[in-house]
Formats: sequence, C-alpha cells, structure tokens
Amino acid sequence: MRMTVIGTGYLGATHAACMAELGHDVLGVDVDEAKIDSLQAGEVPFFEPGLPEVLTRNLEAGRLGFTTSYEQAAAFAHVHFLGVGTPQQRGSYAADMTYVRAVIENLVPLLEGEHVIFGKSTVPVGTAEEMQALADSLARPGTSVEIAWNPEFLREGYAVKDTISPDRIVLGVREGSTRAEGIAREVYATPLEQGTPFRVMDLATSELVKVSANAFLATKISFINAISEICEIAGGDVTALADAIGLDERIGRKFLGAGLGFGGGCLPKDIRAFMARAGELGADQALTFLREVDAINMRRRDRMVQLTKQVCDGNLLGHRVAVLGAAFKPNSDDVRDSPALSVAGSLSLAGADVSVYDPQAMDNAKKVFPTLGYADSVEEALRGADVVVLATEWRQFKELDPVAVGELVDTKIIIDGRNVLDPVTWRDAGWTIHALGRSLDKASA
Repeated sequence: MRMTVIGTGYLGATHAACMAELGHDVLGVDVDEAKIDSLQAGEVPFFEPGLPEVLTRNLEAGRLGFTTSYEQAAAFAHVHFLGVGTPQQRGSYAADMTYVRAVIENLVPLLEGEHVIFGKSTVPVGTAEEMQALADSLARPGTSVEIAWNPEFLREGYAVKDTISPDRIVLGVREGSTRAEGIAREVYATPLEQGTPFRVMDLATSELVKVSANAFLATKISFINAISEICEIAGGDVTALADAIGLDERIGRKFLGAGLGFGGGCLPKDIRAFMARAGELGADQALTFLREVDAINMRRRDRMVQLTKQVCDGNLLGHRVAVLGAAFKPNSDDVRDSPALSVAGSLSLAGADVSVYDPQAMDNAKKVFPTLGYADSVEEALRGADVVVLATEWRQFKELDPVAVGELVDTKIIIDGRNVLDPVTWRDAGWTIHALGRSLDKASA
C-alpha cells in the first residue's frame, strides 16, 4: 500500500520507517527541511535503538522517502497518517492543536478522489470529529476525506518493536459508511496475522484510550511514590513492599518502581491535557485526582534535592555532585520534563558544582541547561565527587563497579534515585548509600 506519514518527529519518523519495513511504500512529510534532509540521508535526528537500521534498509530498498511538499504528498497516496506534535499550550494545561489543524488545512485542499486520514497523535477527545468537519469544509467538489483515529502506544526505547509488533491496534471510525477499517486491516496485515488484538470503536472512545492509558500508568507510578513517602517516615522499604503487592495479579509489578517519577514528552503533558479537556466538557471533578498524581510526581524531584542537601550537612555550596543521567528514561535521548535534568538544575541553583553525564542525551541536555557542567564520560563525572546521584537507570550506571568507582570520588556517598542498585554490594565496598523510600541502613545480606 502507498501511504504518507505527516510529521516526522519521534512518532512520525518511527511510523514511516516501520510501515516501510512492513512492505508499504511510504512518503514522510514535514515542514522542517533540516529534519527531512537528515532522514533522507539515513540519519535519525534522535536516539531510538534499531531505528537507524530500519530507516537505512528501507531507503535503500526504495520503499521510503521524505519530502517537504504537501503537493507531492497529495499526489502520492490516498492513505495518510497524521503524526504531528500536540504540545502543552503556554500558560495552560490544554493541548496545542495548531499543528494538527495545519495538516488538515494544508493537505485536504490538494486532495482528489477518496482519501482516509488516520490520526496517530494524542489529542483531546472530540478532535477527530472537529477535524472531520474541517476536512469536509475544505475538500474539493467530488473529493471525500474520512478522518479516523489510530492512536499510538509507543514506548521510547522500544518504538520499533511496538510499531511492527504492537500489543494492540485501536481504531476509531465515524458512524455510518467507513472505508477506514478495511484499509487499516490491510495496513496492519502482518501484525494482525500474528494475532495482535484489533479493536474498532467510535472516534471519541479511541481518542480516550491513549490518554486513559497514560493517566493510569502515571497514577500507578505516583501511587508507589506516595507510598514511598510514607516508607521514608515509617522506616519501611518501598522496594520490598512493591515486590510483595506486585505478586497480586490484579496489581502486577510493572510501573511500581519507586524513585524520581515520570517525565518525558507524553505522560506529564497528556495527563494535564486530559484534565483540561475534562474541564471543558464539564467533567472536571472526574479527574481531580490527576492533580495529586502530578503533584506527587514533582515532589519526588524536590525530595531528591533535599536528600542531597542532607548528606552534604544541609549546604550544597562548594560540594561537587555527579549526576548520572539526563534523559527522562534509559534508551532515550529525550530530556523533555526529565526528572534527572530537573534535579541537576536544582542542585546547581542551590550552589552545588554539578557534573552531568548521560550516554545519549548530552546534546539535548546542554540545550535545556547550558550552564550545567557536563562530563565526557562517567569516569570524568565521578572524579572528585562528594556525592553521586543516580538519576536515570541506564544499564551502564546499574552495572557500575562500586570498588572501581570508589577510587574516583572524594567521598563514597551515593543516592540511588531509581532503586536499581544492590545496597549490600555498595555498602560492602565502603559506600554510604541512600535511596527514595528505603531505610538502607537496615539492609543486610
């Protein structure tokens, strides 16, 4: 099948390359010439494991190309995927729909014949219906444009797998006559043959699926972090607690990792936009709990800064702090709303001499916090440190040798912001180890 993917950021570039990998002929479209030139040259402008190989393979096979021309996109295919960003509005929790509207306004007047536009972006409920009305008003005589919604469920670091072999495919279609379901079944024929669940529903429900999933995950993370706050006061161990309640199949262990909390370009933005949309619909009380979810999440960052101050006798001024991690999660270079970078910035503002290292996110971090100190290696970051803060759970950091690391620092104090280190191993190597929600002085072999 021939298709376009409009918007070549993280979502769009991944979807375009993976659709080509599934055998389709794909044209990626974006107004950013530098981004298009980079992708056309086989260079992915962000870090995502496995994506460069998929991109290069399909460019060379002739199944994938990129352009800035909406005219070329309109002539190329009758199936289009919309994958532009929906950032948080300035001064508001609501999502900014400027880019979504711009796609419809630029593409639809150029179309001829029968077309289907599948929305992939995370949008407020009601957007698809609104975009359908806009498309109807802009379509040429004799041209029909159907808007359907096919939300993405990508996990950064696993996006290629999640696109090619998704755990579910959700499709929202309008009432009455629709071509979208049949086309979607052809687009996703390979994963459907492999048994991927395929759920067809109305447009509003499909839009709510993604934000509801993100809201649930955010709530689960903040729940365990709220329990973490109690564990710190009561002298409990939130990791042992999470292991125990996670054995309940109704709860499960995933997303019960207490620590610095969530960040990135999706969860924080999406739960805030969800609250804003609920308010617009007159159902604001239904989601008031998400305000506390957000607040708990932000408190974890403050707690990490406070804990670092405590181990420095209440004053960070003149202390060298090594912050391991800048990305919001491992296997990503995304620093949007990153807890790690937020903590590093706060420590610096409090007077600490901060040295940050991340395996992939250094360039992006420097754009956000250019005044922080950045190291070229983990060893450089650690050298001479009074305190080490593990803020992003990269495998490289989880596997650090406490004996070797101990020879680099001035003081053997480490704060595990992700609860991924073995406290006994580190303490046996002479370290004082702290973590959020744990009384590690009680840990024993």
